Amino acid sequence: MTGQQLSYAYAVVRSPGAETQAQLAGLRGVAGAPVTLVGSGGLAAAVSEVPGEDFSESALKSRLEDLDWLESTARAHHLVIETLAARMTVLPLRLATVYLDGSRVEQMLSERREAFAELLDRFDAHLEWGVKVYAEVPLASEPATPSAAPGSAAGPAPGRAYLRTRRQHRQAHEDTRRAAEEAVRRTEERARGLAVERARHRPQQGTLADARGENLANDAYLVPRHLAAEFRERMLHAADDLPGVRVEVTGPWAPYSFATPAEGARER
Repeated sequence: MTGQQLSYAYAVVRSPGAETQAQLAGLRGVAGAPVTLVGSGGLAAAVSEVPGEDFSESALKSRLEDLDWLESTARAHHLVIETLAARMTVLPLRLATVYLDGSRVEQMLSERREAFAELLDRFDAHLEWGVKVYAEVPLASEPATPSAAPGSAAGPAPGRAYLRTRRQHRQAHEDTRRAAEEAVRRTEERARGLAVERARHRPQQGTLADARGENLANDAYLVPRHLAAEFRERMLHAADDLPGVRVEVTGPWAPYSFATPAEGARER
């Protein structure tokens, strides 16, 4: 596909007016390409032209394993979506949603017009918030081997001191984990009456994990815009009296966790 340009789609929106389109002029997305709108049936998709040698189905298999390229592409992708979300209701599409050309994008909009319109209605005046709960357990320290002065009584056996320290650390870990589980319960309870939907994500581990603690909950909530401040305040104070527990609140975001991605969107 050397030399061929493909259509990279970021999000679906309702067809905007001339004023909004003018505000988006100059917006650039993946690979620094200008963002334009392709419309059909009252809907529009934000798209950019991208080179086939980087975004064809075969090229993406290797490209998506290049972490530097992936980070750059993801940043540009999300920048376009958040810029749109600041002005209108958006339905985010998954990273690297690519079509052969603009006519295929129009076809996609036409085929899924009813489903997209329903989702956009659902997302109207709503925001996504992320809530993560961490148990912050201090690292165990090796007990120092006691040294007795000449002629003095021997101190506690090093083996017993080590085991005692290990037991103390294990108990601290269990106590903090129970406290974090209580914080999870509180966040779920405090979200009732404010959030209209919740999406549970797998707790972060490995390279994605926060080095300062164990991630026990990694949830996303869809919250009406007018309740956003109250929701955030409730979440931030869910662990106020729980030592060793941290609640992290992120957002507001476009509704990434609640969007249904377009099907078969690679090289159509």
